[in-house]
Amino acid sequence: MHTPLADRIRPQTLDDVVGQQQLIASGKPLRRILESGQIPNMIFYGPSGVGKTTIARIIADSTSMTLHKLNGTSASTADIRDVVAEIGTFSSINGILLYLDEIQYLNKKQQQLLLEYMENGTITLIASTTENPYFAVYNALISRSTVFEFKPVPPAELECAVERGFHCMEKQVDEKIHLENGVCNWIANGCSGDVRKAMNTVELIVLSGTHTADGIVVSKKLAKELTQRSNMRYDRDNDQHYDLLSALQKSIRGSDESAALHYTARLLAANDLLSVCRRLLVIASEDVGLAYPQAIVITKACVDSALQLGLPEARIPIAEAIVLLATAPKSNSAYLAMDAAIADVEKYGAPDFPRHLQNMHFDGAERDVKGQFYRYPHDFPNHYVRQQYLPDALKDKVYYTFGENRQEQSAAAYREKILREDKT
Repeated sequence: MHTPLADRIRPQTLDDVVGQQQLIASGKPLRRILESGQIPNMIFYGPSGVGKTTIARIIADSTSMTLHKLNGTSASTADIRDVVAEIGTFSSINGILLYLDEIQYLNKKQQQLLLEYMENGTITLIASTTENPYFAVYNALISRSTVFEFKPVPPAELECAVERGFHCMEKQVDEKIHLENGVCNWIANGCSGDVRKAMNTVELIVLSGTHTADGIVVSKKLAKELTQRSNMRYDRDNDQHYDLLSALQKSIRGSDESAALHYTARLLAANDLLSVCRRLLVIASEDVGLAYPQAIVITKACVDSALQLGLPEARIPIAEAIVLLATAPKSNSAYLAMDAAIADVEKYGAPDFPRHLQNMHFDGAERDVKGQFYRYPHDFPNHYVRQQYLPDALKDKVYYTFGENRQEQSAAAYREKILREDKT
């Protein structure tokens, strides 16, 4: 059976691991844990191919505990019960270390099976997940574990792994491999920090290389062809989806149209036009808001055009909306006002309306003072008259504050004028 290159050159010590130096360099948390010999329950969180499984195996191999390995994609409740059944037997005299890959695929009941044994230390769990554990893993299990976040491997470090991969392939094929300048660098920059993907690319390139009398020749053109889309790390159901949308909105909010265009290009490259359109509509109201009220109208027109055109032409109106929103003045005053109003609804519930706002055409016998007493603003100068609109419990509340932009300051000036001229 063929063993992938990524598994054949998997590091056996922390010193051989590329990336994750924030965790495994001398004096860093995981390094200290391994050196202490006392292994706590841990959850490794991060994208695929960045060393979670490798480091977990290195830690597991350093202990005297009985090691069990399960994968959440295939493990059943019976598999977990089999691990638990070993507790108290001779084989588990030094404890059980359970390495559980892709823990997010286990249901809540399966995860709960481990809690009691993690609590008393008879089972030590090292779990890995590509999804945010605070959403994908049962809270009680997280509270008994330490979460370590793994990052994509930087290109400079990944390039070293790529070179090692080519050396390993030379031994496998028993031929000299001649690399054109820049091949390793191209692969390292094109695999988005994913070591496994880089190793798979190396193996595929060698198998596709040109055979000559002097060995296998690997051109930069071939490397580009085989890694042309491997840098698109994206899953609509994973953190990368939400990270991209968050980065897009924060870039527009921060008035950086270049960054916003970059993150949008990544979303469009993954054919996720709908998510872009929905987020732009949110941004137009949440971040530009009343500083430029026409932004929502123009954005809606751009979104409608994009959805009607489809990709690739949709990128044109989308770009127009992004640049408009990023360069427009910003105000979240209406957004904050609505949130404040919602907070009071949650706090106070539904207090009675002021009587003059009710849709009433008669007075009950119980009322001493008859009449609704509503004052029609259009009958007064400037179409304004002072009267209470909020319920009594909230009558002095102010939710909206005029923003410091020309549009809202103009509205504020008008408000001051009509209040000043009100004679009632």
